[in-house]
Amino acid sequence: MTNPPFLPASQTAWQNLQALATQVEHTPLSQLVDTPKRYPDFAFQVCGLNVDYSKQKIDQTVLDGLLELAHCAEFEQGFSRQTRGELVNSTEGRPALHTMLRTPDALQDAAYRPTIAAAQKQMFAFVDDVIDGRWRGYTNKVINHVVHIGIGGSHLGPELAVEALSHFSAHALRFSFLASVDGHLLQQLTREIDLEQTLFIIASKSFSTQETRSNAQSLRSWFLERTGSLEALARHFVAVSANVEAARDFGIAPENVFAMWDWVGGRFSVWSCVGLPLALCIGSENFRAFLGGAHEMDQHALNAPNAQNVPALMALIETWNSNFLNKDTHAVLVYDRRLRLLPDFLQQLEMESNGKSVHSDGSPVGELLTAPIIWGGEEPNGQHAFHQLLHQGTRSFSADFIACKLADHHFEDHHHWLLANCLSQSQAMLLGQPDSLLEGDELIDHKRVRGNHPSTTILLDNLCPRTLGAMLALYEHKVSFQSMLWKLNPFDQWGVELGKQLSQGIYKDISTTTSGQQLDASTQGLVEHINKRGGNVT
Repeated sequence: MTNPPFLPASQTAWQNLQALATQVEHTPLSQLVDTPKRYPDFAFQVCGLNVDYSKQKIDQTVLDGLLELAHCAEFEQGFSRQTRGELVNSTEGRPALHTMLRTPDALQDAAYRPTIAAAQKQMFAFVDDVIDGRWRGYTNKVINHVVHIGIGGSHLGPELAVEALSHFSAHALRFSFLASVDGHLLQQLTREIDLEQTLFIIASKSFSTQETRSNAQSLRSWFLERTGSLEALARHFVAVSANVEAARDFGIAPENVFAMWDWVGGRFSVWSCVGLPLALCIGSENFRAFLGGAHEMDQHALNAPNAQNVPALMALIETWNSNFLNKDTHAVLVYDRRLRLLPDFLQQLEMESNGKSVHSDGSPVGELLTAPIIWGGEEPNGQHAFHQLLHQGTRSFSADFIACKLADHHFEDHHHWLLANCLSQSQAMLLGQPDSLLEGDELIDHKRVRGNHPSTTILLDNLCPRTLGAMLALYEHKVSFQSMLWKLNPFDQWGVELGKQLSQGIYKDISTTTSGQQLDASTQGLVEHINKRGGNVT
């Protein structure tokens, strides 16, 4: 692999790691972990999380080499620049100040403090009004159903957090999330809605994102067909947007538009008013605890030395796995149903942030591997599905195992089995199965499990607003530190725009056949095939 165009000192650090990888690659993981101090030396407790790297394919020499790489990449200075509000989003000329949203008022930058305080005051007042029954629908009925309409970052974060923390809800609000433009979902949703008791939240910074706009307009039409009243609509639709004028044209009163800012990217926005569904679910005080857990992790990432800095170590180890040990993918294996949406959230967070082929200065990364392919699922279901490939397939991968030490139910035996499955699967990936246990078995070649797959285990003390906030911030900072290693801008996402632009013309080809857009022969053939069907299939 060619060396990345880093600073000269970093080139040396990279070359040293390449030499170490050649040695470590042929060292069984079982041999690396076979030392009494392995767990104490490679496990860290921070912000209600226990993060254990002891099953990773590293030793102290490798770790020292990775820490030298972090020094060359200027981790401390880079993260400090981000949190101070420097223009780290170079292509758009913006800061990335999602950390400011969870910083206590007294510590916030004075330039942002009034804006953040006003938005949080507005959101918390609204949350209290809805939960306490003061905000009512147009027929004076209380709200019992919240429908959130968004896409991408304005959808994945809130949906994950609401599902993860719904056990902190002390009221009867029900939540639905609409992101896909698939009409089947919209049709099902309208069958379930009592419009007199439903609050719709439209989350779109521009108020023009195609999927969100289509879903919102369809629900608006559906609502007006049944009420015939824009005044009624204003009692049931609110927005989280920077485009107050477009929201007002939609029928939303300006005082019911909650702020979004261009210095907070969508995938980092659950801490802002984009987190309104979560605040409605768990209440204002618990939402503050969610922000507080993230702030604890911010302070750890900012102040801990690299050797004890948990998100920095996560970034270094994943870079080691992908760029030096050639791990193809990274699996996120969640042993708590409440966190089943975490792999989806992390897919966007990591792959949209660092899925880049040029450095922040525009130069190509060459053969450098940037963001890994993130995938995963809810366990132990996955153990009866894709774990066959993990244990006996030919793919190379790394994994995160995530579980909660304590459960929030009284079925203690079930939780013990869940944790036993989590630990046993990580052990199987570590050690495999010695051939000595299969001696004499004529199916030995079919039953052999080789192990030697690296993994990290994250145990939350329990799943609460504080620990969820800390864990999401942990992964955010991992992404930031990786971007410093790879010299990327993790805060833009130009790659998602092309498909959006092309869809405009193709939509016209399908719906009106008048776009005149030049299509490749394959796409043109598909459009013609679709148009030959004509009409609706019932």
